[in-house]
Amino acid sequence: MRVFVTGATGFVGSAVVRELLDNGHQVLGLARSDASAERLAATGAEVHRGSLEDLDALRAGASASDGVIHTGFIHDFSNYAACVAIDLSTVRALTETLAGSDRPLVISSVMSHGRTEDDVPDPAARPDLPRLPAEVTALAAAARGVRVSVIRLPQVHGEGDHAFVPGVIDVARAKGVSAYTGDGTTRWAAVHRDDAALLYRLALENAPAGTVLHAVADEGVSGKEIADVIGKRLDLPVTSVPVEEAGAHFGWLGHYLVSDLVGTSTVTRERLGWTPTRIGLLADLDHDYYFNQPS
Repeated sequence: MRVFVTGATGFVGSAVVRELLDNGHQVLGLARSDASAERLAATGAEVHRGSLEDLDALRAGASASDGVIHTGFIHDFSNYAACVAIDLSTVRALTETLAGSDRPLVISSVMSHGRTEDDVPDPAARPDLPRLPAEVTALAAAARGVRVSVIRLPQVHGEGDHAFVPGVIDVARAKGVSAYTGDGTTRWAAVHRDDAALLYRLALENAPAGTVLHAVADEGVSGKEIADVIGKRLDLPVTSVPVEEAGAHFGWLGHYLVSDLVGTSTVTRERLGWTPTRIGLLADLDHDYYFNQPS
């Protein structure tokens, strides 16, 4: 299958590209810059120049492919609403292009506390889930001849991670303590990026139209456990920060660190036979690559 992949050089997307190529698929990857194009070409994938804001490029990539995997997202947390709006426009362009084709479209979303794979509420009732409208828009395309599926991602970890956990490590270095919030019992669901990449491939190949999937391996790793590993690796004291002071201590990460973001994947495993086999978040966090990368 020739697969158009957005976010093809990103942390998750690059693992998806590798998984697809290793299993006999061809990849047409979206690349915004010359550097991204060079990295993508080096993997053996075909380069398609454009960006998530270039809807014509997205439509052309989807039209030229047998299926689409959308992993791209602009992670600018200083203007998150704009990033969410761009993602919604991307999903609309992809679903409109694939309508009536019965081709697969796999889009990325995010985990939120306590939701099951069958929990897809009305966005008007859940303004706290800003990426829910993209999920609903994608799933509606199942009625228009798109074999669409949604993968909700928890905290994704592995070598090359540069998002949430590295941000917590940077704060620990800057503050001189490895902190957790409150009593340390808030939890993050997590998955290794290679296990997530496998789920994307399985969804592309086998997921029925209208399927929601959870890429959850660790159902919930506590903030205290994460802080303990970071404290050990950096030789820093481990301490609690009051919940009301999380924003002052952690910056934009504070919102996530006070939230319980647990999830399960029981239904996903039954639907697609997905079995995560890579190491969990805590074991992965104890690797040098999390502590030797530039901040």
